[in-house]
Amino acid sequence: RPILLGGVGLVIRSSPSVPFRALCSLTPPASARWHRGTGERLLSIPPAYNSEMTETNSHAQWFSDNEHNWDDRAELHMAGNYCDYQRLLEDPTAMSAELAQDIERFGDLTGKDVIHLQCHVGTDTIGFARRGASRVIGLDLSEASLAHARSIAKRADADVEFVHANVYDARQAVSGNFDLVYTSIGVLCWLPDIARWAQVIASLLKPGGTFFIRDDHPMFMTIGEDISDGLKIEQPYFEQDAPMTWDDESSYVDCTDAPRITHTTNHQWNHSLGQIVTALINAGLVIDELEETPRAAWCPWPELMEQDSAGGWHLREHPECLPLQFAITAHKN
Repeated sequence: RPILLGGVGLVIRSSPSVPFRALCSLTPPASARWHRGTGERLLSIPPAYNSEMTETNSHAQWFSDNEHNWDDRAELHMAGNYCDYQRLLEDPTAMSAELAQDIERFGDLTGKDVIHLQCHVGTDTIGFARRGASRVIGLDLSEASLAHARSIAKRADADVEFVHANVYDARQAVSGNFDLVYTSIGVLCWLPDIARWAQVIASLLKPGGTFFIRDDHPMFMTIGEDISDGLKIEQPYFEQDAPMTWDDESSYVDCTDAPRITHTTNHQWNHSLGQIVTALINAGLVIDELEETPRAAWCPWPELMEQDSAGGWHLREHPECLPLQFAITAHKN
C-alpha cells in the first residue's frame, strides 16, 4: 500500500532476497552501479554476508583486507588531482572543501592539539595546521595513503605528523590528549564496533575537548545499487556482527590510466544513527549538536541527483525524503 511522504509514494513489499523493500517513486532509466563522482557505469556486485566468525573471516582478516584495499585505492586516487590537492600546494592559505564547510565550528585553533582519524591522504588534515594548531596528527589504516599524505604536507609546508594505525589502536599509537578529535566522510562504514570506536574517541579527548564527525547518513547507506525500479532498502540499517563483504575493483573516484585495484575484497558495516549517538553518550561525551542533511559528498545515482554550487549532491526530486549526511558535535566534560 503506498504511503505518501511529501508527495513521494513509498511502497513496502516482500522480495525473495530481501524481506522488505522500500521503493521510492523516483525511477531512473537504467540499472547500474556507479563510481562516486565519475559517472562510470559498473556491474552491480551484491554484498556477501559472512554468517559466522571463522579463522578466515575474523576481525584481523577483515582489517587486513581493508588495509590492502585502501593501499590500492590510494594509488588510484593520487593518479589524478584527488580532492583538488594541487590547489593546496599552490595556495598556502587553502584548505579542502570538505574541511572548509565545518572549520568555523571549531573556533580559534591557535595552539590547539588536533587529531584527524581515518585521514586517508591528508588533504583535510593540513587545514588544521594552516589554522594555527600547534600539534596536528593524521591517523590512518593505510600506509600507502600516509606516504602520499606526508608528501602533500611536506610540499604544502604544513607541519603534520602522520601515524599508521587502526583507529581502534589510536590511543596506544599516539601520546597525549587532544582539544579536537575530527573525522569525516566515509569513515564509520569501515568499523565493525561503534561502541568501541566511541570509547577510543573519548580516550583521546582532553577535558572540555571537542569531537566532530560528518559522515554518510546510515539511511543513505541502506539503499541498494540497482536503481532500475527505484531506490530500494537492501542493506542493514543497524550494526551487524558480520560485515557486508564486497569484491569490487572500483573506488569513488577514478582517472584515466590510473592503476587498478587488485586487492578487491573489502568489508563494511552500517550503524544506525541511534547507535552512533548512544555510543558517544555511553562513552562519556555530551552531544552538543546533531544535524541531518539532504546533501551528499558524492553521487551514486547520476540519473537522480544534481550538483550544487559548492560541489555537493542532492536528489533532483523530493530531496526532503532521504537524509544523505549527518554531523555530530560533542564534548568531553
